[in-house]
Amino acid sequence: MIGHSEKAAQFLKDENRADWHDQTLWMVRQKRDRAAWSVPEWEDLREEASQIKNHALSNLDNYLLQFEEKVIGNGATIHWASDAQEFNDLILRIIQKNGAKKIVKSKSMLTEECGLNPFLEKNGLEVVDTDLGERIIQFRNEPPSHIVLPAIHLKKEEIGELFEEKLKTAKGNSDPQYLTAAARSHLREKFLAADVAITGVNFAIADTGTVVVCTNEGNADMGVHAAKIQIHCMGIEKIIPGTNELAVFTRMLARSATGQPITTYTSHYRKPKAGGQMHVVIVDNGRSKLLGNETYRNSLKCIRCGACMNTCPVYRRSGGHSYNYVIPGPIGSILGPDSDINKFKDLPFASTLCGSCTNVCPVKINIHDLLYDWRQEISEKKLLPLSKRYLMKIVGKVLAQNALYNWAGKIARWAIRNLPGNMVYHQINVWGRERELPEAPQQSFKQWYTKNSLERRSENEQG
Repeated sequence: MIGHSEKAAQFLKDENRADWHDQTLWMVRQKRDRAAWSVPEWEDLREEASQIKNHALSNLDNYLLQFEEKVIGNGATIHWASDAQEFNDLILRIIQKNGAKKIVKSKSMLTEECGLNPFLEKNGLEVVDTDLGERIIQFRNEPPSHIVLPAIHLKKEEIGELFEEKLKTAKGNSDPQYLTAAARSHLREKFLAADVAITGVNFAIADTGTVVVCTNEGNADMGVHAAKIQIHCMGIEKIIPGTNELAVFTRMLARSATGQPITTYTSHYRKPKAGGQMHVVIVDNGRSKLLGNETYRNSLKCIRCGACMNTCPVYRRSGGHSYNYVIPGPIGSILGPDSDINKFKDLPFASTLCGSCTNVCPVKINIHDLLYDWRQEISEKKLLPLSKRYLMKIVGKVLAQNALYNWAGKIARWAIRNLPGNMVYHQINVWGRERELPEAPQQSFKQWYTKNSLERRSENEQG
C-alpha cells in the first residue's frame, strides 16, 4: 500500500490545488477562532465537555443499558453489533425484512468505517448519500477527504463538470448556487422514492433514549420524515448522560467545525412515526479494546468536529486522501494504528507535533501527545523501516556522547561550508529535497557560549 508521504507528494504536485486547500482550511480555522473567542467561557466549556466525556466513558456500561431501556420504552428497536461485518449484516436484514430497495443516507463516518455503502450495493440495493459533499464524492466513487467537509479537495469547476455528466447541468456552469439547486432537485426525487433512511448519530442521550443528529442541510430530517423506516447508526462512545450535557456539546460542535454558533438543524429522534419503524444500531468495532487502553482511550472522546484537521499544517498541505484511513488528519492518525498498527504505522509520523490540534480540540484530547506515544510504540515494536531504525540508533549514540556530538557538529559545519551542493543535496538526503540549509557558522553555540562565559567571567574578575 502506498504510504502517507508518497500520497502527499502526489497531492503536492498540483501546487495550485495544494495552496488553495491549505488556505481554505486555514480560513475555516480562523472562523473557528472567532466563534470561540465570542464565548467568554469557552475554555470552561472545553473542560466541562472533557469531563462529561470522561465520566460517560468510565460509566459506559450503565449508560448504554439505560439508553437501551429508554429506546425500547419509546417504541423503537435497538440492535447491537460487535464489528463491521455484523453491523452490515444487521442493516441488510432490516432492509430485506421490509422488502425495501431504495435507501437514502445522511453523513455518517461510522458507515464509512464499516463499508456499508459498497456492502448494500453489492446486495442489489440503491444507496444515495444525501449530504451534498458526500453525494459529490459518491458520484466520483471516492472516500471523503474530510469528516465535515468531505469534498473540500475539489474546486467548483470540477464539481460543475461532474454535475454536467451526472445531473445534465449546463455545460461550463460552475456557479455554486446553480449547482446546489440542481443537487437539491435531484435529491428531492431520491427522498420521495426512498424506503429507508439511514443516519449517523452525533449524540445519544441515555436518560431519554433520544438520538441527536446535527446537519446544516436538513437532509437527515428529509430522509427520516419521508421514509417509513429510519435507522440510526452509532458507535458506543456517542452516549452522554442527559440533555443538560447535550447543551454543552451543541455550543461547541459547530463553532469548532465551521465557525457557526450552532448547526442549522439539531434534530432529536425518539419515537418511530405513526405506521413507521425506528431502529438504533449500536456498534463496537474495536472501541471496547480502545476503551481498555489507558494510553489511547482519550481519543474516544472525539465528537468528530474536524477542528484538528483544519489547523494541522500537515493535513492542510497533504490532503485527506493521503492518510488512507477512513478518518484523516491528526485524530485519524491515532485511530488508524489502533485498528491496524501494521497498515497505518506511518500515520503518527504525519505530524509536526506542534500541538495546535490539541489546542483547538473542544473536548481537550491530548492529540499530539497520543501521536508521540504511537511513535514510541511503533519504534519499540520495530515496525519502522530498517534504514530509519539504524539511522535513529546512530543519532542516539551521537546525542548521548558529548565528545562525539561535538565532533559530529564540527564535521557537519565543515561539510556544509566546503562540499559541493550535489554532495549535500542528493537522492539519499530526502529531507534536503524541499529545503536549503542555512549558512553554517564557524563555531557551535556551545563553543560560542563557553567563550563568552569565560570573557564575561574575566571581565567581572578584573572589575
